[in-house]
Amino acid sequence: MKKTSLILWGLILIKFILQYFLIDPVYELHRDEFLHLDQARHLAWGFASVPPVTSWISYLIMLLGNGVFWVKFFPALFGAITILVVWKTIEELRGNWFALTLGAVSVLFSALLRINTLYQPNSLDILAWTLIYFILVKFISTEKPKWLYSAAVVFAIGFLNKYNIAFLILGLLPAILLTEHRRLFRNKHFYYAALLELILISPNMVWQYQNNFPVIHHLKELAATQLVNVNRIDFLKEQLLFFFSSTFVIVAAMIAFVIFPSFRKFRLVGWSFLITILLFAWFRAKSYYAIGLYPILLVFGAVYLEQLLNKKWGRYLRPIVLTIPILLFFPMFKVAFPNHTPKEIRQNAQMYQDFGLLKWEDGNDHALPQDFADMLGWKELVCKVDSAYTQISDPDHTLIYCDNYGQAGAINYYSKVKNIGAVSLNADYINWFKLNREIRHVIRVKEIDDNGKELIVSQPYFDSVVRFDEITNEFARERGTTIYLLIKSKVNVNEILQREIDERKKHQ
Repeated sequence: MKKTSLILWGLILIKFILQYFLIDPVYELHRDEFLHLDQARHLAWGFASVPPVTSWISYLIMLLGNGVFWVKFFPALFGAITILVVWKTIEELRGNWFALTLGAVSVLFSALLRINTLYQPNSLDILAWTLIYFILVKFISTEKPKWLYSAAVVFAIGFLNKYNIAFLILGLLPAILLTEHRRLFRNKHFYYAALLELILISPNMVWQYQNNFPVIHHLKELAATQLVNVNRIDFLKEQLLFFFSSTFVIVAAMIAFVIFPSFRKFRLVGWSFLITILLFAWFRAKSYYAIGLYPILLVFGAVYLEQLLNKKWGRYLRPIVLTIPILLFFPMFKVAFPNHTPKEIRQNAQMYQDFGLLKWEDGNDHALPQDFADMLGWKELVCKVDSAYTQISDPDHTLIYCDNYGQAGAINYYSKVKNIGAVSLNADYINWFKLNREIRHVIRVKEIDDNGKELIVSQPYFDSVVRFDEITNEFARERGTTIYLLIKSKVNVNEILQREIDERKKHQ
């Protein structure tokens, strides 16, 4: 085996090891992971929250036993393949062992380590962006039409995984017009590839149409509740954090596009980066939406730095340059990952606050990073719901009714009660809420409002309404979520629930 191959597979092995060991056992699965895993039981060409690809992966995880190992395996796999694609792109640009290693190390020790700890569409999204840029490099180098069709297939998979990849095209098309590659618009294969792309994503588009385009409702809700808190300047500042340990490689890439003759024909990559970043900033996107732009810059930066250090004196600097991304990233192991307990984080809160990690989507600082708080309290909730379930003598006519998808998904994942079937009117669960049996009793899982007061449960519908228990974990985002037992309905609960479902769907 060649030395470069040993380096590559060694880095990929390190990648997998880190993804499993950067999570302290005190943390559970993330609320989004529960939703994505439940999608495996409701396969469709689309969902209110995400396109369909995640559900296909979830179905595979379910076939493999639905264990936490496999939940964490796939985002780690997509991260590892991203390293492999960066490696292959550097090879295409004739980079040698130094450029290959620098590019791979820069991707390994970056924000991808954190992104790849969670089972969300983001890991595959970043991989899809990187693959499309790799294919673009191959097409520019060879001008073979097959690469246009390959790009169409990868884009379709990326689109069916996360609509965010549409911004890649929105940034890339103007970049093509700004360069000599504008002749691509006279290439018939460009339009055939675009047609192929449309055919591949059409089932999802049909699903969106049949369901009144829930993606539009989702985007409006996102803009109103989360993106409104995004400051454009903060968005640009936060870009420096994702690959800050290899910022010098990214800067080298942007310089190389301007002055390095060998990269002149690849300048559209630099233009694409600038245009897409500006688009994201204009639309107040979340900062991590842009992460897919950076692996390709690391490719060009690594190759250019290899050329700069190709002199006799430069070869002595190569080992130092290779260690910079590792050394600079090392402090991030203390704050960027859920590898410390909540109490340890509270004791070092200032360090987390300095990095802006305690700011949640509501724009306020909290005790833990939001992702970490979303990984706590679920087993406590499920244990107490299971206990409440045993208090009811008629489980076949009992409904577990939750306020949000995290609660419902956690119960369905962790519960020891077979086919417990927790539901909600939140996110995708509203479309899975099937009233195919008579409901006489309800276990109601209720959030708390902004003032910390328990939300009122209507008592007149049941003979007995008992406040059973609540989540007490002080660090959990769901702290205070309360479990009620609503026993023996006095009215037709099915009719009341159906009215709620119909009313909620009207506003989607």
